[in-house]
Amino acid sequence: MGRAKFSLKVYNERCKDCGICFAFCPKENLQPSDDGSPELIDPEACTGCKLCEYLCPDFAIQVIKDETEALQKESR
Repeated sequence: MGRAKFSLKVYNERCKDCGICFAFCPKENLQPSDDGSPELIDPEACTGCKLCEYLCPDFAIQVIKDETEALQKESR
């Protein structure tokens, strides 16, 4: 069974570009996008720990598990 894949949903209207998410990502897998908001460097490397989501003071980030792939594997 393969590893789960994750993506980020960033609410740009809430993000203040404080950098907390970059500082606490255990895989150092976040970088600022062109507008300064976080984006994943390598989606495959994201473990889904949600530290970025939990520590964001403005609730501007959400870690989303790719359920499509999980459902495809379950149906096999």
